[in-house]
Amino acid sequence: MTYLIISVILMAAELAYFKLADRFNIIDKPNLRSSHTTITLRGGGIVFYFGAMAYFIVSHGAYPWFMLGLTMIAAVSFVDDLHSMPNRIRLMIQFIAMLLMFHQLGFLTLESWWISIAALIVCTGIINAYNFMDGINGITGAYSIAILIPLAIVNSHIGFIDRSMIYIIGISVLVFCIFNFRKRARCFAGDVGSVSIAFILLFMLGALIMATGQVWYLIFFAVYGVDSVLTIIHRLMLHENIFKPHRKHAYQIMANELGMPHTLVSTIYFALQTTISLGALYLHINEWVYFISVIAVLSAGYTVFQRKYFHLHLEYLKSKNKL
Repeated sequence: MTYLIISVILMAAELAYFKLADRFNIIDKPNLRSSHTTITLRGGGIVFYFGAMAYFIVSHGAYPWFMLGLTMIAAVSFVDDLHSMPNRIRLMIQFIAMLLMFHQLGFLTLESWWISIAALIVCTGIINAYNFMDGINGITGAYSIAILIPLAIVNSHIGFIDRSMIYIIGISVLVFCIFNFRKRARCFAGDVGSVSIAFILLFMLGALIMATGQVWYLIFFAVYGVDSVLTIIHRLMLHENIFKPHRKHAYQIMANELGMPHTLVSTIYFALQTTISLGALYLHINEWVYFISVIAVLSAGYTVFQRKYFHLHLEYLKSKNKL
């Protein structure tokens, strides 16, 4: 009954946000780098923050430092959705928010300062990669579910985090998918959505790693990780500014140049990540051998795909520059 009530509340909150976004013109206009062609409401992913707040309330204030960090990072991301902010300000707030999350997880100590620095670098990369990957209908919601599923499975065995948190965040993702995982999305996640859900998932993953000492659980982010890192390397090879918007991710070429439906591409990413994660949990293979093998296969697949289809993107850019 509690989950049903929360579902209704989150649905109502999302619809209320749509009215505000429509009234104050919080929209995403398509441009040369966009994968959509119609004006769409931006920031629908704020429901992820609403879900975290709902959990915070029903749990009587569990994980307060995490919630403070999430509030900070969601707020600056929402402002960035309204008016573009300097990268240094966004990164500074992200660093502070992650340090609060690390404090909640219990490893922000002077003795382990080097671990905190390494974790800060990795988490910053993952959060921004998650944000960069939010470019087509359904991909943020579908991929988040692909991460929540194995987290819920592992949690049922070792209890590294309150299971209600996983379920309530899962509900918020499903609510978002109702309006985003469709041919013509009613809303996009926006920075507030993609950054917030990345922060939430990282907190859950961090709790798992702290409970088990097993860093290889990062494999739950493998597909996004390989696509993001190799795309950055590719753009550096092309002497591009990696902080500017683009359409060079594999999923973008699939959706744009190859004309695949957005929901199909999102489903492929969901299925691939879910299969990889379940394989890590149930195949009787050394975890690190499996991890390295998966990264190698994904990297090879990405390289082959780009070699075969990237010329279509270059042709698209040439055609637009002639207009």
